[in-house]
Amino acid sequence: MTVHDAGARHWAEDLADAVLGGGTIDRAAALRVLNAGDDEVDALLAATRRVRERHHGRRVKLCLLRNARSGLCPEDCHYCSQSAVSEAEIPRYRMDSVEQLLAGAQRAVATGARRFCMVTSGRGPSDRDIDRFADAARRIKADFPDIELCVSAGLMEEEQARELKAAGIGWVNHNLNTSERHHPEICTTHTYADRVRTIENVKRAGLATCCGGIIGMGETDDDIVDLAFALRDLRVDSLPVNFLIPIEGTPLAGDNGLTPQRCLRALCLFRLTNPQAEIRVAGGRERNLGDLQGDALHVANSIFVEGYLTTPGQAYEEAHTMISSMGFEVEPSIEAAL
Repeated sequence: MTVHDAGARHWAEDLADAVLGGGTIDRAAALRVLNAGDDEVDALLAATRRVRERHHGRRVKLCLLRNARSGLCPEDCHYCSQSAVSEAEIPRYRMDSVEQLLAGAQRAVATGARRFCMVTSGRGPSDRDIDRFADAARRIKADFPDIELCVSAGLMEEEQARELKAAGIGWVNHNLNTSERHHPEICTTHTYADRVRTIENVKRAGLATCCGGIIGMGETDDDIVDLAFALRDLRVDSLPVNFLIPIEGTPLAGDNGLTPQRCLRALCLFRLTNPQAEIRVAGGRERNLGDLQGDALHVANSIFVEGYLTTPGQAYEEAHTMISSMGFEVEPSIEAAL
């Protein structure tokens, strides 16, 4: 990120001031962020960084996820290589054992990750799935009491969420993905309302919410703004921002139309509309941001390392180097219980 001309105050500074003062930005301002010129991105990042640092300082949380059940999903989410409509060549296997999930947590700790995310494909978890997550959580917490545990298992009922909380899991992930208007274009086997209901169930159960979206699925600027505002209304705790990886064999294979600058503008919008949320640069960071991945840290305070569900990602050693080279620091690592 280059230094903006100090002689001229950029309009983004006014937006940051308003947010830091406890205000919110309206639709016109949100659209202005998304439509800022590429030559304005540095100024936009500089302004938005002030909001990031107010709430999260200069620390970066590392997260590692494990694909605990791959493929075999009846849903038709067009972006997903594990969906029923995907012809992508991916591993397909049943749910991991408790021992495999414990090994995944050990791997997370070894990378310096603070949060370990256990993800399963499918419409929603069975009672058996919930029991296995709960058993694994108790084992993991016995060894690493300070690790943050997150589960992503599809549509979830409140009672299922309560069982996860009782076992020591702190977060449930379930993304809105896109706006309510655009949702039928990317999935028809469940509704946008189904996704919102899952987030509401999680909140009622007393768990923290991890809920974000995917940019680059043919949505309009208005769709992105709608998504940002919906997440603001839901007061989500953790907000992963994914950038579409167009996987061969899925309905959304092909050019996603994204540029690094477009991705950075979207990140700024999510920070300005959700200033206190933990914002994570998630899937597609490496492919879509390229050499500008480090600039995302001026807005986001969390990243994934070591890959995603069926696609590779940045190795944790490289992530540590990137974070320190940008003047940020990794959140302290987890220590095993004595």
